[in-house]
Amino acid sequence: MKISFNWLKSYLDIPLDATAAAGLLTDIGLEVEGMEQVETIPGSLAGVIVGEVLTCSKHPDADRLSLTTVNIGQGSPLDIVCGAPNVAKGQRVMVAQVGCTLHPTEGNPIMLKETRIRGAISQGMLCAADELGLGNDHSGILVLPPDTPIGQPAALYFQLELDTVFDVNLTPNRSDATCHLGVARDLYAALEVHHGFQGKLRLPEVAEGKDLIPVGGAKQIKVTIAEPKLCPRYAGILLRGIRIGESPDWLKRRLKSVGVRPINNVVDVTNFVLHELGQPLHAFDARALHKGEIRVKTLAEGTPMHTLDQQERRLTAGDLIICDGEDHPMCIAGVFGGMHSGVQADTESIFLESAHFQAQSIRRTSMHHQLRTDAARIYEKGSDPTIPVFALTRAVKLLEELAGAIPASPVVDVIAREHEPVAIDVAFSYVRGLTGAPISDEEIMQILTLLDMTPMVMPEGICRVQIPSNKSDVRRPVDVVEEILRIYGFNRVPLPEIFRTTLSDAPVPDRNLLSGEIGSYLCSQGFSEMMGVSLSQSGYYRNSGWPLREEELVYIHNTSHALLDIMRPEMVMSGLEVLLHNQNRQQPNIKLFEWGKSYRNTPEGIKESEHLSLFMAGNRHPESWQVQGAGRTSFYSMKGMVLPICTQLGWSGFEEKVFQDEMPFEYGISLQQGSREFARFGKLDSKLTQAFGLREDIFHACLAWDLILQKSVNQKIKFKEVNRFPVVRRDLALIVDNSVKFSDIADVAKSIGKKQIARINLFDVYSNEKQLGKGKRSYAVSYIFENQERTLQDKEVDAMIDQLLIAYQAKLGASLRN
Repeated sequence: MKISFNWLKSYLDIPLDATAAAGLLTDIGLEVEGMEQVETIPGSLAGVIVGEVLTCSKHPDADRLSLTTVNIGQGSPLDIVCGAPNVAKGQRVMVAQVGCTLHPTEGNPIMLKETRIRGAISQGMLCAADELGLGNDHSGILVLPPDTPIGQPAALYFQLELDTVFDVNLTPNRSDATCHLGVARDLYAALEVHHGFQGKLRLPEVAEGKDLIPVGGAKQIKVTIAEPKLCPRYAGILLRGIRIGESPDWLKRRLKSVGVRPINNVVDVTNFVLHELGQPLHAFDARALHKGEIRVKTLAEGTPMHTLDQQERRLTAGDLIICDGEDHPMCIAGVFGGMHSGVQADTESIFLESAHFQAQSIRRTSMHHQLRTDAARIYEKGSDPTIPVFALTRAVKLLEELAGAIPASPVVDVIAREHEPVAIDVAFSYVRGLTGAPISDEEIMQILTLLDMTPMVMPEGICRVQIPSNKSDVRRPVDVVEEILRIYGFNRVPLPEIFRTTLSDAPVPDRNLLSGEIGSYLCSQGFSEMMGVSLSQSGYYRNSGWPLREEELVYIHNTSHALLDIMRPEMVMSGLEVLLHNQNRQQPNIKLFEWGKSYRNTPEGIKESEHLSLFMAGNRHPESWQVQGAGRTSFYSMKGMVLPICTQLGWSGFEEKVFQDEMPFEYGISLQQGSREFARFGKLDSKLTQAFGLREDIFHACLAWDLILQKSVNQKIKFKEVNRFPVVRRDLALIVDNSVKFSDIADVAKSIGKKQIARINLFDVYSNEKQLGKGKRSYAVSYIFENQERTLQDKEVDAMIDQLLIAYQAKLGASLRN
């Protein structure tokens, strides 16, 4: 939420500078996340001053140019060539001097230099309104009143302001601070408590609704509320004689300071009141009120409505709609106006609405139609049910001044459900006990009074607090204490000399420690941690061959990005988005890992699963003169990462299952124990990666971290002493069928030499049909033999080698390559 410091000062003589005021606001719960200096016009028209045209004559070589001499009150008069049709001798005008920079309403900034135009020297520029950035008028130069002082700076003449705008992080419960007056009231209380401020809070002066007497005969507007729960109160007034036009500079400055674009005087007044009082208003063109009637109701499911953004929307049965006397929808209540009922350039009469709507209804409608308007944001926090008529009369007064508005009907104020005032009893001792602050009864009473929370002392140390209608979140004694402590100051609560805490055992295994250990290992292997988006696109999974049913997807209603409409059901798609982001920034060599969650609908409800996801692509190693050929990432590169992670977790005894063409993989391996799959890795389908625009082969692994944590509960990592005795290495070149995997060879070896064979390694694969035979290949395998208690003899190793060859021949059909 943006709050203008200058705007605040119109209600309060703040004795602090902007920085100190921002600190005080943060202390009382209105956290200022940022501050920005805002100029009414960039550069504040530095170098532009008032001048007087001394002479004016036609340019001898240009019919549309005039030669002028201009007195600017300093030095010799300036010679200026002017193309405006209305320039004349004796005028007071705005003169832009050589060296200054103008910021016109349209186009780029202009830096003035002394120049020659058709042979005549020009030492400046006589300015039109749009050239100064003051509007869109380019019909001629600005002609000022004849008594305007010569040499007066333009910034002083136009009363340009330098403002500071606070970016306030407003918490969802603060319905009372959605506007400048609400923030000013909090600041007023804090200034008096902390700085002894003696000033007053200046509220806007408005007439009461009953004092707005129609002129020239009253026209009755009938209002019917068919949904009193959704609309407890609806007020409005008919105004005629409206002259649509530009707003005055002061009003445009106020709106621009908080990021609102001025449109016209009527719309600008409604936006001004919204940001001043926190009460949204809406102006209808009176011509749209068929039968002179307003009906507040819901319409049938699917009813079409054209909104101000020129889109046709289908209403839901729960949307509250403002209709005319023929039930034509004119406005989505509290959210967005209709295209055919809004203020037009030729509007002469308006019906001005000021209402109180149910917060939940507005939020539901706003989110469904993805219309996050300022009005909806205020209503969904809970607007003040007692302020609609006050805000209405405030707007009427401004429209009378700025648009010539004349009341044409009495104020209509229909209260369908009465607001019930809230009173809360709070013990003074309860306030002190809960806060731990030595706050006196008198200080408590003072703070509550300053916050307009009328306190009354009751017997037995009880304070009865009348809760203002704009504080919809204050409903319990603890809420009252929070309001008191905000203003009293959290930093004034003394710290005890002794702190007491309880110690709790960490879970086994500790999720954070374990993930930190694995993350450190991956980083040591050249991986970088990423964080993908937990939202995804349902379009990724339609007609893609992905083994996911539509009913498994967890849909959400995303108002900020319509395409991101589901929670991600797996980890691949969000990872591919990250890979594409890197590829587009010339980073083809990828090693990334992510701790993330996936979400799926199941018959038991939404299932949330945690994963460790790995991606590899490009070269295995950075380019270097020491490495001849960096080497491409392959399936075995990924396998060489996954298996050490399993080892580091102390996890063994899993079964490797090979699969092919199981979306999203072309091929890969799953690591299983029984029916549970702990990890799956392999090469991603080329059609999938190419559809993303990825040029490299992508290798992916997904570890079911939830299952791994469960398995790690009683898992013990075993360490053994380094062998003191020498090891023996023997190599075998085995000819096998192409269908035989290295893991088959390793399994046979482990079954024979469980205690003696320490390590088995595949160091070469050779294929040659002429030498080896059709469908054959050769595996070169090394075996490391050891004994923990003594030195092995050659004859013992030879005997085991003979056993291996016999077993390979019998079980795998393998033979020794000569």
